[in-house]
Amino acid sequence: MPGFEILLLLIVILVVAGLLFGGLRTSIFFTVHTQENVLVERFGKFQKVAGPGLNTKVPFIETTTKPISLRVKQLEVNIETKTKDNVFVTIPVAVQYVIDQHAVVDAYYKLSDPEDQIRSYVFDTVRSALSGLTLDTAFESKDDIATTVEQRLSQSMAEYGFRIVNTLVTDISPDPRVRDSMNSINAAQRERDAAQSLAEADKIKRVTQAQAEAESKRLQGEGVAAQRKAIAMGIAEQYEMLRAAGIEGTAEQLLLMTQYFDTLQDVARNGRSNVLLLPSNPGALGDLSQEIRTSLLTSYESEHARRDGDARAEHEAAERRAAAQRTADRLAQQEAAYHATAAGGAPAGQPTPTAASQHAPVTAEDLAARAEQLAGHLPHRLQDQVNQFLQQRPQQ
Repeated sequence: MPGFEILLLLIVILVVAGLLFGGLRTSIFFTVHTQENVLVERFGKFQKVAGPGLNTKVPFIETTTKPISLRVKQLEVNIETKTKDNVFVTIPVAVQYVIDQHAVVDAYYKLSDPEDQIRSYVFDTVRSALSGLTLDTAFESKDDIATTVEQRLSQSMAEYGFRIVNTLVTDISPDPRVRDSMNSINAAQRERDAAQSLAEADKIKRVTQAQAEAESKRLQGEGVAAQRKAIAMGIAEQYEMLRAAGIEGTAEQLLLMTQYFDTLQDVARNGRSNVLLLPSNPGALGDLSQEIRTSLLTSYESEHARRDGDARAEHEAAERRAAAQRTADRLAQQEAAYHATAAGGAPAGQPTPTAASQHAPVTAEDLAARAEQLAGHLPHRLQDQVNQFLQQRPQQ
């Protein structure tokens, strides 16, 4: 029947499509990605390893496992342990591993959880290594610890199909208080090194300065010695010249006096000199004290005389001022009498002028001239008073 044949053809087509493009269990073909492997099992038993690309299997009879990655993986483990000097530290360790391409079957069937297995080996190896190291030694031996962990893991995991690519000890972290103490110790050590360096530099500076001063003094001594030698040679030549000139008995005294006066000249030229020249013999010291006492007495007497002279001058000035005042009063009386006479005679009860006064009357101009002449010999204060009096007298 044509309809039955068509139905049968459709069933066959669906079965073939299911076998070709169905699931992993029902399909014939399956693909595997790069850097991955798939294990094919027949009724639960390992049959073959399927590599990257297109692969075949018997549907319903053979099954495949999950893809097994052949890429390098990294496992990070944080380990807290104690060093030899009883300091607890935390060490992060990074383990990089990969499944061997030729031992995929062992890696899949022998270990149920490879990461836990690797972590256990890392814990055991690191704790064993740090138990014999102090904290400072552990910081210096990070590479040694990483090498030890890598060697032990490589030996242990090779039989399971794993290959250890690298093991890294990224840090060693002690307790924060211990870390602060270590920083303080390092700071103190550096300060001590700095102090030693500064002391060494100061020592070099002082030694160099002392050597320079010693060399300067040596050269200065040589210069002084040469100067004294030249002076001695000059004195000897001067002495020989004086002897040749006939001055033989007093030549030494003459030279000594010359040097004495040269020294006095140098001392006087230096205005800031604090040098006090004293006689060299004991007897002259007594004469010097007598001269000092005499100088003090003379100074006292001069001061006393000056004070007496000032007092005498003040007394004479007072007498001159009194005489000038009396003269001014007498002149005022004479001018008043003159005015009364000029007005028509003396009033009753007043004495009449004498013949001498009538014969030579005194005019106002004469009085003013006498007052001006007298004022020239008066002190300034009395001169001002006399001039004021002359200006206030009545006009004719």
